[in-house]
Amino acid sequence: MSVTAPTTLRERPTRGPRRTRSGRSLVGYLTMPVFLVLVGVVLYLYVHAQDLDSIEARSLNASRLTKAVWESVQLTVVSTVLVIAIAVPLGVLLTRPFTRRIRPYILAVFNIGQAIPTIGIFVLLAVAFLFLGFKAAIVGLVLYTVVPVLLNTMVGLEQVDDSILEAGRGMGISKFGVLRTIELPLSIPIILAGVRTALIINVGTATLATYINAGGTGDIIVAGLSTNRTLVQIVGAVLTAMLALFIDYLAGVAEDLLRPKGL
Repeated sequence: MSVTAPTTLRERPTRGPRRTRSGRSLVGYLTMPVFLVLVGVVLYLYVHAQDLDSIEARSLNASRLTKAVWESVQLTVVSTVLVIAIAVPLGVLLTRPFTRRIRPYILAVFNIGQAIPTIGIFVLLAVAFLFLGFKAAIVGLVLYTVVPVLLNTMVGLEQVDDSILEAGRGMGISKFGVLRTIELPLSIPIILAGVRTALIINVGTATLATYINAGGTGDIIVAGLSTNRTLVQIVGAVLTAMLALFIDYLAGVAEDLLRPKGL
């Protein structure tokens, strides 16, 4: 008599794409860098396929383009760091009970600052205070982007459930300890979303810094506008867009890494 094999066999689990703790696959992390490299290659080939005149060749010099991109990176990073240093502690203070009465007035002041167009802030700094260059651009960018981070910090802290805070205090944790170990960690995703918004706003707005002699990719765009060279304008605009996408990608990676486990 022959022995029949078992009708059911333990199936080996199929392996899907490897995922990080944020749930995004490694392929997902590589998509944007690969896309940006392809765009850069296409832009390079397109420019070199053109018959450049002396003005275009001078404007699209590799060293000048690199300098403009680096200046935009500096403007964006420095202004965003200062925004975080101002907005996060201020957001914490404005969510404390003792600031409840003055909160509307402080928010009104910051909202007025954001309502003024950035180019208007630059012009005011230049005309009223003869304030030009990198530092003036930083002041303008900080005034324009502090509100998103400030509001997100306040919303993130205020959305923490009161029962969680009471449980922490019932365990003997001090008010500062509750803020440090409970409120801020639970607020990180919302705060980082505000920081990410500020970064993208700063990349685009930094192009206006060229009007106060602060450099950046705006130099390339304005050079194309003033000389009526469409190719130069296209290169400046594409570089600005690529920089915005790359910084947004890096901010997304940082958001995944800094997000508390379980959120």
